[in-house]
Amino acid sequence: MTSTARDAVARRAQQTGQAPQPGGNDFDDQGFTFRPATKEQAKARVALQGISGSGKTWTGLALAAGLGDRFAVIDTERGAASKYVGINNIQFDVLQMSRYDPRDLVKALGAAAKAGYPTVMVDSLSHFWKGTDGTLEQVDRAKSRYGGNSFGGWKEGTPIQNAMIDALLAYPGHVVVTMRSHTEWVLQENDRGKREPVQVGTRAEQRKGVEYEFDVVGAMDVNNTLTILKSRCPSLHQQVVQRPDGSVLARQLLEWLDDGAPAADPADYITRAIAHDATYKGLLDLYAEVDGRGLLATPMLDPADSRPTSLGDYIRTRGIALKATQ
Repeated sequence: MTSTARDAVARRAQQTGQAPQPGGNDFDDQGFTFRPATKEQAKARVALQGISGSGKTWTGLALAAGLGDRFAVIDTERGAASKYVGINNIQFDVLQMSRYDPRDLVKALGAAAKAGYPTVMVDSLSHFWKGTDGTLEQVDRAKSRYGGNSFGGWKEGTPIQNAMIDALLAYPGHVVVTMRSHTEWVLQENDRGKREPVQVGTRAEQRKGVEYEFDVVGAMDVNNTLTILKSRCPSLHQQVVQRPDGSVLARQLLEWLDDGAPAADPADYITRAIAHDATYKGLLDLYAEVDGRGLLATPMLDPADSRPTSLGDYIRTRGIALKATQ
């Protein structure tokens, strides 16, 4: 939205004595419309979790490369992914991050979408939970503003966390994330029949229940064995694979993802949303169409100032501004 449009919204707020609100407008009063269900082509949403040395980074890179020749890595692991460049001819672009505010991941995803990367890998998503400036630190800081009340802290932290997950799931391309696993030592019987301590991973270091958000979730152990914990892709259901080949996993996924009617391209919706000749009515119709496709959370950068936003928020904000100038 241009500064002129923003000024118009501000002037209207002064005249009415109310601040502009995201709700209470035609964009949020679309009603509920059921449509016939159809199977459409989709993009991969894969999470790999494991302890240090389990092979999750390499498996994720091979998987991302198999999903498409060009991909980007959002790296929080101090350059770990880059150590694999050139192996099996795998090449990628990388964005190194040293602070892990979930809102920064939303910005990075918006930049990747603008650059047109068909696949993005986040290595690892755990840092945006418990790393520097991650969700847990955001909650602690907010908690101090509520007299140490943890409910007050989560009141601010939960929307930040949810917006990050929404941006990941709505990215206009394939998404592969790795997550560290909580580590425990247990006694297991070895191949000689003797019990010995073994390092195993438990749940992922991310918010509890995050695995529900992905189509495929796999856990890797210290022996580089991949166990599929969850899969909406029938051919991967309950697979246990020794030293998995990411490119083979990618082929199985693509066979399933490409089986369906052509899906809408979020880039087309973004083009329509930022068009100079867009009208209020046109944006209202576009919002309803995007909502029906489940793409409101698609990350993008505001073309006026490169601020991170979502497709739905951009359409709504621009539409309200256009209506205010009429």
